Amino acid sequence: MQYYFVEKDQWQGEQVTITGDDYHHLVNVMRKKVDDHVICSHPDGKQAICQITAIDEQVTLRLVDYLDAQTELPVDVTIVQGLPKGDKLDWIVQKATELGARSFVPFNAVRSIVKWDKKKEGKKLARLQKIVKEASEQSHRQILPEIYSVQTLMNIVELSHEYDHLFMAYEETARELESNKLSHHFNKIQPGDRVLIVIGPEGGLDEKEVHAFYEAHFQAIRLGPRILRTETAPLYLLSALSYYFEETE
Repeated sequence: MQYYFVEKDQWQGEQVTITGDDYHHLVNVMRKKVDDHVICSHPDGKQAICQITAIDEQVTLRLVDYLDAQTELPVDVTIVQGLPKGDKLDWIVQKATELGARSFVPFNAVRSIVKWDKKKEGKKLARLQKIVKEASEQSHRQILPEIYSVQTLMNIVELSHEYDHLFMAYEETARELESNKLSHHFNKIQPGDRVLIVIGPEGGLDEKEVHAFYEAHFQAIRLGPRILRTETAPLYLLSALSYYFEETE
């Protein structure tokens, strides 16, 4: 069933309205008609089956029934992603949204080859927000993940004070035979905790960055015994968290 995030002011009692790009998608792309059903998601996380009652300048729907669904990852995960080359960030944001990430922080790392032009940052962030919305609707997320503007090392250290667990994926840790496995760290995480994970760009984290993160009480973790690409690392972590917290007793 087609799924849409609907702003709070578009919910009036048992009536819901859809406008803008979603109106175009629902009417002109999906060819929905009066009496068809879609799922609408309220900003507070509630999901409801709604029936179309009218299509004119907007789509008007009647709330039929709330769904008893829980699609959010039990832990609140923020991905700090060192700016990668090309369109890799688009792909990371799309897939990590499907896997349950709660927010994304683009990181202007020392070894990031790509440097965002401030004049174009707004356009890039708007594109990422569009990707997040589409991926969230596709995967029936209850909450739209947040996209931060590009942050510096010191910005991230300051941001880390708001989190319960701080990790950095550091390739040197993956090479250490006695490194603790992920389960060792996951055992300390409780449902509802906030987790911040730093992923370096293609060239990895710089030694000064690693030192600064250690000083800020980040823990280096290994994502398996192999060295992963920057676009693979966050997806590995989120998949592991999902299995640990959602698919095991």
